[in-house]
Amino acid sequence: MDALAHDLRFAIRQLRNSPGFTLTVVLMLALGIGATTAIYSLIEGILLRPLPFNNPDHLVLLGDHIGGGKTLPVTPREIGTYSSASSAFSSIGGFGSASFELSGGATPEEVEASRLTAGVFPTLGVQPILGRVFTAQEENARQPLVLIGYALWLNRFHRDPNVVGKSIDLDRKSYTIIGVMPRSFEFPLQPGRLNQVQLWVPMSLTPDELSEQAAGFWGFHLVARLKDGVTVAEAAQDADRVARQVMRNFPVAMSAIHITGDVALLKEQAVGNIRPLLRTLFVAVAVVLLIACMNVAGLLLARAIRRRRDYAVRLALGAASRIIVRESIFEGLLLSIAGGLLGLAFAATAIRVALHLLPGSMPRVDSIAIDAGVVVFALLVSVVTGALCSVAPAFAALRTNLTESLKEGARAGTGAASHSWLRSSLVVAEIAIALVLLTVSGAFLRSLQKMRAVDPGFRPDHVLVAEYQIPLQQYPTDASASTFEQAVVDHLSAKPGIIAVATASSLPATGLWGGSSYTVEGVRADAWKLQFAMFYTIRGDYFHTMGIRLLAGREFTVNDRSDTPLVMIVNESMAKHCWPGQQAIGKRFHAGNPKKGWPWATVVGIVADTKIGPRDEPDSDQWYAPAEQSNALFGADASRMLSRPAGGYIGLRSALPPEEMTQILRSTVAEIDPVLVLQNVQPMTNVVSDIEAPRRFNTDLISAFAAGALLLALTGIYALVTFSVSLRTQEIAIRMALGAQRGRIVRMVLTSGAKMALIGCVIGVCGSLVVSRLVASFLFDVSATDPLIYLAAVMAMILMTLVASALPARRAASVDPLNALRSN
Repeated sequence: MDALAHDLRFAIRQLRNSPGFTLTVVLMLALGIGATTAIYSLIEGILLRPLPFNNPDHLVLLGDHIGGGKTLPVTPREIGTYSSASSAFSSIGGFGSASFELSGGATPEEVEASRLTAGVFPTLGVQPILGRVFTAQEENARQPLVLIGYALWLNRFHRDPNVVGKSIDLDRKSYTIIGVMPRSFEFPLQPGRLNQVQLWVPMSLTPDELSEQAAGFWGFHLVARLKDGVTVAEAAQDADRVARQVMRNFPVAMSAIHITGDVALLKEQAVGNIRPLLRTLFVAVAVVLLIACMNVAGLLLARAIRRRRDYAVRLALGAASRIIVRESIFEGLLLSIAGGLLGLAFAATAIRVALHLLPGSMPRVDSIAIDAGVVVFALLVSVVTGALCSVAPAFAALRTNLTESLKEGARAGTGAASHSWLRSSLVVAEIAIALVLLTVSGAFLRSLQKMRAVDPGFRPDHVLVAEYQIPLQQYPTDASASTFEQAVVDHLSAKPGIIAVATASSLPATGLWGGSSYTVEGVRADAWKLQFAMFYTIRGDYFHTMGIRLLAGREFTVNDRSDTPLVMIVNESMAKHCWPGQQAIGKRFHAGNPKKGWPWATVVGIVADTKIGPRDEPDSDQWYAPAEQSNALFGADASRMLSRPAGGYIGLRSALPPEEMTQILRSTVAEIDPVLVLQNVQPMTNVVSDIEAPRRFNTDLISAFAAGALLLALTGIYALVTFSVSLRTQEIAIRMALGAQRGRIVRMVLTSGAKMALIGCVIGVCGSLVVSRLVASFLFDVSATDPLIYLAAVMAMILMTLVASALPARRAASVDPLNALRSN
């Protein structure tokens, strides 16, 4: 033990005597370990940390496959059917999204909520920290009860311990608070930090929601807990059996629709889409760490070679080789642990910054933190890194030739030649690894460029948008909701500086849409196939507001009322899909399947395709209906009572600054309804930026890693080439004494660097071809093996290697032969 303590003190003393070397190595390791730790904290928080529920591995989500297509949620009727007819689950709960205007006692605000059946909380195995959950009897009795989230309790009620039993107004209706959920509780699991649910109310399905007209509304979800011993596959078979029972109870108008059950683990649904990206990022950051390790290994090797004579003297005096090796390993571990501690601080800072930059598609953001597990990971990486970095100098120490090293004296010449292959191998490896990350970054950048070149089908500039939801208490019918929306359009249109105004059920680039099946006139019932189109109900000058081009026909007018013939406008994709080679203007179709018997609508216009989500998504069929006719299209009475709050988007186009437009919008809406809360008031350009943030974030992060890898590689190449040139000082002096020109010396050093660059690039290209399979799914309209990207990366890598070799080459050419030979 005393010997180990002595070796440790010796290693500390040696590093303290070389502060420049120590600082350089620690910073390199801090960069690599810090970046790796930061990405691991994302992986640990999102993928590895269990969901905040009891025994979460047994929780599943249930859904429907319709006609073999993608998975959809469930209908209101299915909630009761699954609860009574399934046998694979110990408990089941239904839930759906909602949003409430929260008022009473403070400034009104719009708060995300969820409607739950009483079975959800027992299924999740979570209890409130204050109060209780509601019962099935209370849900069936439609009692106005609510549980609030921890953040809402903290921010609005200031952690009032007596909050249970107090009343709050939700959509201007009084609800009683019966509980406060834990800080870690999050359900439904939603991506990002914004718009997380903070209110949970009884579902209490209305008669309208359970009616035959709503039997085709796939807008609710089911969470269930598997019985002990039941697998997901067995649960899927049980769900198929229940789905067949659901189909037998379909209304006649839905008899053509075939569904199958779908069962998926809750965690897989929450994080499955993000797993490939996090794996890719971890591989990328591991490459950065690997390059940093190679740099440090090269610097430690150079340090060991310079200390050959010291090793030789100690060995001649009887020191054991294992002691020198142990000292070398101690030096590497001390450097890596110091780098790891500094890297941990870097990672903590990076995570705090990243939490504000992560795209909204990132799930479980609140679980990301530097916790004990992340700290242990950082320390383990530090120890492993230190051990690996110490291999090269330990190898050099073991291979020290006692006789030759003592003979050489102070000369730094040929004695180090035996390690030249190792130094060259490190340079080649750095070039190869950096090239892999450079090609991946090039593919991501090219993919982002391609996406930005796509026409989204609308003009987001000079457009301000806002979300709204009008409460049932104030607007109980469709007619009253329509009156409010028309008043908004009329009042805003009269304001100076406003070019166009509209309201709509959805907007482009939001990722949100309403879908409906449809039937084209002339298609026989037995030949009809289930297909969906996105539909929008619009009011006002929508196409002018959003800058959507009219390709044929006309737009809607004030004459398109509920008492006039029904009309539609379709997008170009739907026109080509439904009426290929024909003129779509004048054609007819209706919503739903052929057995619905809903009224026909005539196509009066064709507009350009617009992107529902980011520009890298394919175009889809879309149709637009005038708001005054939207209910008639689905066979409903426009004056009927609403069962859910009405809402949508307001958009206005103006040349005014966004701040002035915002003030006009808010004040105008306040004139109509002083209490109504407008959400997400922002320029349309921000909406587009937000929906495209995931691809931009991926590209920025990969590019940052590539830049870091390139910087580390250049630093390492420069250091190793400089050291190699210093070892050849005597050789260079002899060459110059024999008549070699300085230009020839420069070419010699640059040629050596170019050879290593070419070998590294060949290996790097092979590595890039292997990695291309990993990144191909993240690219848009670009091949992961694009020859131009590879060629550009190779040329850039060779150029950078020559740049890194240029300064050592100039120094070599400036050697004074007489002084160099005399000193040696």
